Amino acid sequence: MRIVLHIGVDTRAVARLQSVLAAKRGQLAAKGVLFPRSPGNENHTRLFMAVSDPDHVDTLRDNRGFAEPARQARLREDVTAGLAREIAAQRPETLVLSAVQLGQGLARRSELERLRDMLSGWSNDIRVVAHVDAPASLLARHYAAQVLEGRASGLEVELGLGPEWWQAALAATPGADPAAGIFAEVQGPAFWLDYERLASHWESVFGAGRVALRSTDESIWGPGATEEIRTAFGIEPRIGKAEPATPPEPPSAAWLARGRAFNALTLRMLARRDRVLPRPLQMRFMEEMRIDGEPVDPASLSRISERFAPMLSRLERSHPGLHLPPPPAPADAWQEADPRHGFRASQYLSAFLWRIDKATAEAKAATRLDGQAAPLQKPDLPPEAARAQMPPEAIRKYQEILRSPFRPHNRLGSVDEETPGTPYAPAPARTPGPGSSGNLIVACMKDEAPYVLEWIAYHRAIGFDTFLIYTNDCSDGTDAILARLDEMGVVHHRDNTGWTGNSPQQCALDAAMAEPVFRNAAWIAHIDVDEFVNIRCGNGTLGDLFARTGDATNIAMTWRLFGHDGVTRIKDRPVIAQFTSCAPKFAPKPHTAWGFKTLFRNNGVYSRLSCHRPNRPDPDRVDEITWVNGSGAPMGPQVVRNGWRNSRRSIGYDLVQLNHYALRSADSYLVKRQRGRALHVDRAIGLNYWIRMDWNDTRDVTIQRNLPRLKTEMARLRADPALEALHAAGLGWHRAKAEELRNTPEFRALYDQALGIRLNGTERVAYALALDMES
Repeated sequence: MRIVLHIGVDTRAVARLQSVLAAKRGQLAAKGVLFPRSPGNENHTRLFMAVSDPDHVDTLRDNRGFAEPARQARLREDVTAGLAREIAAQRPETLVLSAVQLGQGLARRSELERLRDMLSGWSNDIRVVAHVDAPASLLARHYAAQVLEGRASGLEVELGLGPEWWQAALAATPGADPAAGIFAEVQGPAFWLDYERLASHWESVFGAGRVALRSTDESIWGPGATEEIRTAFGIEPRIGKAEPATPPEPPSAAWLARGRAFNALTLRMLARRDRVLPRPLQMRFMEEMRIDGEPVDPASLSRISERFAPMLSRLERSHPGLHLPPPPAPADAWQEADPRHGFRASQYLSAFLWRIDKATAEAKAATRLDGQAAPLQKPDLPPEAARAQMPPEAIRKYQEILRSPFRPHNRLGSVDEETPGTPYAPAPARTPGPGSSGNLIVACMKDEAPYVLEWIAYHRAIGFDTFLIYTNDCSDGTDAILARLDEMGVVHHRDNTGWTGNSPQQCALDAAMAEPVFRNAAWIAHIDVDEFVNIRCGNGTLGDLFARTGDATNIAMTWRLFGHDGVTRIKDRPVIAQFTSCAPKFAPKPHTAWGFKTLFRNNGVYSRLSCHRPNRPDPDRVDEITWVNGSGAPMGPQVVRNGWRNSRRSIGYDLVQLNHYALRSADSYLVKRQRGRALHVDRAIGLNYWIRMDWNDTRDVTIQRNLPRLKTEMARLRADPALEALHAAGLGWHRAKAEELRNTPEFRALYDQALGIRLNGTERVAYALALDMES
C-alpha cells in the first residue's frame, strides 16, 4: 500500500480538493483508493491533533478536549485503531491522508517522527504532497484567517523578519498558553512560507525526494479538481468530474483591522486569567464587527515576493508540478487599513463583556481559569448500567466529551418547550395569486402509508399550499394514497420508479425543478415525511415566520431529533401527539444532530436542489442571498455555497425548527430498517442509526399547539371514503409487516437490542462517535 500525506499548505486550495475527495469517496474506494473517515470526514484534523507534541496545544486540541497529554494519547490510540479498521476493511492500494494543519503546524522533527512511526506499521512507501501559492498571495490569505481566529499583531511582523525566514518566524512565535488565549498557529508568522525549508524538513524524516510541491489554478474550482487529485496523488483510474464551486470571498482589510485591534485588547484581558473567551463566542464577535470592502492586496507585500523569488526559481526546476504565476507589480507597502466609522475596539469589548462574563461563569463549573481540568462532581465514567451497554471506545469518548465543548445540554435559546402553550388559532384561508403555486413542499416517499395524511394535513394547516411528491417501488399503498390526493387536487404525485443516477431522491429533485408547480412557487422546502416544520413564533404559520425573518431568502430549519419515547407499536394517532422526547438544543455531536433543511425563496438564484438545500448559486447574484438560522440571525457568507449543518456559531431554534421523527415507534423503526434509505441506498439502517436518533432525555411539546387545526384538516381529508380506505389498508400493511419482522430472528435480535439501550445524551454522543457515525 502507498500512503500519500497531503499536508497543505494553501488552505483555500486544499479545502476544495478535500471536499472533492470526500464527495468522490465511494468512486475512489472502487478504484483502490481509501480516503478515510475516522481521522475526519474531509480535513483529517484528528490525525494532526494525535501527532503534535504534548506541549504543542493548538486551538483544535484546546477546543476539542485533547489539551491534556493523557487525553491526547488516547486520541492517538483511537485514530490508529480507526485507520486500522478502515484499512483492514477496504485493503486499499493507496491511502490518502489530508490535513492542512500538518504542513502549517508541525514545525518540530519529533512531531514528524511520531507521524511516520504511526504510519509505518502499514507502509514505508509514504509520499508527501504540499499545495502552495505565490508567497505574497498566500500570506495575505493566511493573515486574514489568523486575525479571524484571534491574531493580535499586524503584517509588520512578517515584513520585518530576519534573513533566515524559517528560524526567524519560529523565534517570533510564542509558546502555547491556552488560558491566556495564545496559540502558536494563530499568533506566529507563517514559517512554512519558506517552501524550500518546508520540503527539506519533511524529507529529513520521510526520505529524500519524497516531497512534491504543487500549485493549482482556477481550474480546481470546476471539474478540473478531479484531474489535479489524480495527478497530485498518483491515482491511475479516472474519476468522475467534480461539482463546480466558487472560491470563498476574502474578508476586507478594514474588517481585519477591526479584528486585529479587538484581538490585541482581548489578549490583554485574558492575560489577567480571570475571564475566558470560548472560540465560538470569539467567532461570533468577529462576525458582528464585519464590514465590507477590499481585501489585503498581495501587491502591497512585494517585499515578500522579492524575498522568495530566487527560492521559487530553484523549486520550479526541481518540482514539475509547481508553476506559480508571476507576482503582481509592486504597490505601496502594506499599512493596516482604516477600520472605518470611528471604530474603537474598547467600545466593542465593553458591549461584549456581559457575554464574556456569562461564558466565564459557565466555564467555571468544569474548568479552572488556569486551563487545568477541575475535579468532576461525579466519577469520570458513565453509570454502571450505561457502561454495561457501551464498548470500551464509547467509554473513552464519554470521558473526553465530559470536559469538551461538545457535551450536550439544553441551555440554548429562550423558548419554553416543556409547558403546553395556548393552542394556535385556525390559520386564515390562503389562495395563491394568479400564476403562483404558493408555498411548496417537494418530497420523496417509499412505504410511508400510515403517516402521509397527517403530514399533508399538518403542513397545509401552517401555510403550505401544495406538494410535489415522488414515490418509487412502494409496497404498502403510499403511491395509491398520493394518487388519490392528486385526484383531489391536494398534491402533485409523480412515479419515480424508473429513477436513474446515484439515488432515487436526487433523481426526483432534478426532475422537480422542471415542473411548472416548482417554477411558479413562491417559497420551497424539500423535507421528508418524518420531518415537521415547527414554527415557534406568532400564530405558528409560515406568514408569521416570514414576518419575523424580514428580507431573508433562505431559512435554515435545524433538525430536532425525537426518540421513540417508549412507544413500541404503530398507532393510528398523530405522530406529533405521540412523541415529545427529543435531543437537547445544544447537540453539536454527532454531526447529524444539527443538520438542517432549507426553506428558500424561489427567486432563481440557485440552479440545483439537493437534499438539504439549494445549490449552485449564480455567481452574479450571490449578493441577493440572505441566509438566516432558525432564530432569524445571519448564518454568515460561508453557507451561501455549501454546508448542510449548523455549528455552535450558527445554531438557532427560537423561530422555527424541524421536528425529525426519524424512528417513531420501535415497530416503525423495524419497517424502516427493512425498507432502506432514499438518499444513501447503499447504507443500512442498523443499530447505529437507532443510537444516533433515539434521543429521549429532553421534552419539547411546542408543536402540539397545532393539534386542533391538524385534527380539523385531517378530518377534511379523511372524509373522502376512498382516501380513508387506502389509509386503513396502509396502516394494516405496516402492522402486519412489523409483526412479521419481529418474528424473524435477525430483526428480532435488532429489536430487542435497540429497546434494551438506555443512554443519556452524553452517553449517546460517546457511543455514536465510537461507532464512527459522523460520516
